[in-house]
Formats: sequence, structure tokens, C-alpha cells
Amino acid sequence: MSRETLLNVAILAGLLAVALGAWASGQPFVVQLATRAAILGMAGVGLNLALGYGGLVSFGHAAFFGIGGYAAGILASAAQNYEPLMTWPLELPGTTSMPVIWLTAVIAAGLVALPIGALSLRTGGVHFIMITLAFAQMIYYFAISWPAYGGEDGLSIYVRNSLGTLNTMDPLTFFLIAFALLLLVLGLVLVATRSRFGLALAMARQNPLRLTSMGVRPFKVRLTAFVLSAMAVALAGALYADLNRFVSPTMLSWHLSGELIVFVILGGVGRPCGPLIGACVYVLLEQWLGGLTEYWQLPLGIILLLVVLFARGGVIGLVTGRNAHA
Repeated sequence: MSRETLLNVAILAGLLAVALGAWASGQPFVVQLATRAAILGMAGVGLNLALGYGGLVSFGHAAFFGIGGYAAGILASAAQNYEPLMTWPLELPGTTSMPVIWLTAVIAAGLVALPIGALSLRTGGVHFIMITLAFAQMIYYFAISWPAYGGEDGLSIYVRNSLGTLNTMDPLTFFLIAFALLLLVLGLVLVATRSRFGLALAMARQNPLRLTSMGVRPFKVRLTAFVLSAMAVALAGALYADLNRFVSPTMLSWHLSGELIVFVILGGVGRPCGPLIGACVYVLLEQWLGGLTEYWQLPLGIILLLVVLFARGGVIGLVTGRNAHA
């Protein structure tokens, strides 16, 4: 077992231990921080599939995070107000069932990501970054101008959504749900990247001409990675809305897209648990630096700059002594 694999296991075990220890010592706020780190880490893992493994620097993944959040908020709001989502051509009720909400969020994000990816992937480099950002901003401004679901003020979820007979309002229970889904997403990403699809995606990033000569279109491989990445991020968005019991257009803003990229870079680009440790470090620094100064983004930016300059493999590369992802 390699040092990086051991570190990945230690990261997951450490996050679980922090949540269990905080719950045992009566610190629900720390459990909530651990849950937030797990959810944001999941979103980073989703982005890492496109960015780290596919080389697709997307500045619009907040759109899919927000779509997942609004899927949770809209379905829960309709159920809590005893109003159907639509009455024509058929009546669709709302729901507070987490599995239904997760499935809706994932499908909705996939359907939106498909045309966005199909258009954006016809470009590359800076143009790809700007087009994904433009699409995300379009969805952001649409949410602001959508008064039926709160507009700029957002939408409250009065009671956390349900999962069988579990008490999802209990901080530890909700953490374990988020942690289980994080493991699921991590497992699926690992399976995908180590399969023939993963090899094709790596080749599309490194040498697309050679992949084309083998009879595989790089466009289709990249588009598949982009859509799968969006679906994973949307699942995290649905959980995040449930965690806060609130969804607003800020979940769709470009600032969040930037934060997701920071998680990936901080932890290690193209490394399975890189985004998770990046999210954990980010949440810890946000709490610690936020208690020292209201301008906490400045020292955080300096730390990120140092990581980019002197630890090209992120925190994981620095610890394992491997600065470049193989």
C-alpha cells in the first residue's frame, strides 16, 4: 500500500473520528463543520473528475451545485406547503424524501450539463473557462429573478428532509449520511478513472491526437466526464441545502466555483482525496482566520499562493513527497 493510499485512508478516518469525538463531547457545532467539510469535499471530488483527471478547468460548476440545492429546496417547499410542483399535463407532488431529491438533483444537473458541456468543449483553454463561467452566471441571474422561489432572498427549508426512519435533524446522523455519500462518490470516481474510460480521459488530456488515431473521439470522453462531474457536484449541493435548511443564489455564484477549484488545488489536483483534504483545510482556516480578522481571505490567498508555488502536488503531494500527479 502506497503512502498516498495510507494518507487517503487516514484523511477519511480522521474526519470520521473528529465528528464522532465532537458528538461524544457534546460539540454539535464541530460536527456541523465536519459535515460541511465532507459535503464540500464531495463537490471537490466531483470537480476533480473534470479538472484533475480530464484537464477541464471549469469555472461554472457552482451552477450544478446550486441546481442540486434548488432541487432539494423546491421539492421540500412544495411538500411542506402541500402544493404540487405542477398540475399540467400531469400533477407532480413535492417530496421530502432524500433519495428522491438526490435522484432529481443528479438528473437535473446532468440534463443541464449536457448542452453546456457540448457547447463549451468546442473551445479550450481560457475560452472554455469563460464560457463555463458565462453559463453559470446566466443560471445565477435566472435564480435571482425567480420570485416564485425566493429570488435574491433565497428559499428556506423548514424541516430537514427525511431518509427512512433516521432522525436527520440529529447532527451526527446527518454527518454519517453525508460521509456515506462521500465514500460512494469517491468509490465511483476511483472506479471510473481506473477503467478504460479513465485511461481514455487521461489520454484525452495528455495526447488527444493519439486517442483519435485509436478510434476514440476525445470530445465524447470529455463530455462524459463533464456531465458525470456535474452530477456529483449536484448531489453535494442537495446535501448542502439540507445541511443549512436554506438555498439561495449564492450557491450558484462564481465565488463558489472558485472555492471548489481552491479545494482541488489545495489538496492536490488529480488525487482521489485531494479535494477532501483541501475542503477540510479550507473550513479550518476559514474558522481560525475568521476569528482573527474579518479580512481572512487575504492570508488564505497567501497560503494558496505558497501551495501553488512550492507544493505543486498540494497538501497530499507535500506530505507524500510527490509533487506531480502521475
